[in-house]
Amino acid sequence: MNVFAKLKKYAAERRAVRELDALDDRALQDLGISRSHIRAAVAGNAR
Repeated sequence: MNVFAKLKKYAAERRAVRELDALDDRALQDLGISRSHIRAAVAGNAR
């Protein structure tokens, strides 16, 4: 993976984290994600 692809992936992951972090706890619960697991869910390491 080249540098530009890594930067693009990183930017997309950061955007997803910001968007999920903006949701309230009820919306996260509906998605099956707790606030403490947002980063893992975005990275694909959710339990």
